Amino acid sequence: MPQEFSHRVALLVDEGSNPFEMGVATELFGLRRPELGRPWYDFTLCAARPRVRMHLGMFTMTGIAGLAAAEVADTLIVPNRPDPEHPSSQAIRAVVLRAAERGARLVSFCTGAFTLAEAGVLDGRRATTHWKWADEFTRRFPSVHLTPDVLFVDDGDVLTAAAGSAAALDLGLHLIQRDHGAEIANAVSRRLVFTGHRDGGQRQFVERPVPTVADSSLAPVLAWARARLDQPLSVPDLAARAAASPATLHRRFRAELGTTPLAWLTNERVTLACRLIERGELRLDRVAEASGLGTAANLRAQLRRHTGLSPSAYRRRFGPAA
Repeated sequence: MPQEFSHRVALLVDEGSNPFEMGVATELFGLRRPELGRPWYDFTLCAARPRVRMHLGMFTMTGIAGLAAAEVADTLIVPNRPDPEHPSSQAIRAVVLRAAERGARLVSFCTGAFTLAEAGVLDGRRATTHWKWADEFTRRFPSVHLTPDVLFVDDGDVLTAAAGSAAALDLGLHLIQRDHGAEIANAVSRRLVFTGHRDGGQRQFVERPVPTVADSSLAPVLAWARARLDQPLSVPDLAARAAASPATLHRRFRAELGTTPLAWLTNERVTLACRLIERGELRLDRVAEASGLGTAANLRAQLRRHTGLSPSAYRRRFGPAA
């Protein structure tokens, strides 16, 4: 039996929680993944009470671990709340605050950001929440730097996902990439039959609610570009391939992916660069050339912007030796 990954993830289950967000966390962090060839997370559901009613009374969860599991978690996840206008329980706020004080990583899905803010752990920090509750959140927590129109915000040891269950999935995959690298995150994404996770800066509300590019007018263009990332592609090149003007292509990207063509292209190139480093490529100029980032200097800048790590630090953490 492989040794467990020494990172404990606890999900707080509270009254009225949405089971889908909990399912996302369980799928990403709780299932065994022997096909990855490495140990995975130690995942636990925990609650203040042994019986918890789910959203709209759909069902009641029993046999859940107590809050003691949250006290030793390396990552503590707070799911959405159906009634963010009402304060969370004192017990939950106390657990969150103690987790922050001992340096645990804090994560919220959707309106779970209200729980983190009520515990005081978001003061002076960047965060996001469901766009519907953005005004209420800003009114109640003016010391939090709310960014309402993004999928998620990574503020180091505190991460918050925005509206919708898909944003929770995007943030969860982002966490896996931070912990295990791009190669593993993409493998989990493929296992879920989910298009490679979206960058947190993308809009949380798009005109088309399907993030996997159902429109065949864009899908072939994306596949064509992914096969040519080592070439000097530009937005006009993508527009020409789509038989559209750059302005029209920009509108399509915004409507279907919630991002711009240039941001999408850069993110794809950085992801490819990460995978090359993970597979053992040592020459930064070769990685920059193969991923289309051009120079080692641009590779360093983009990698640090997207992952927070330099190429050498990324290699030490996710390369073959690791």
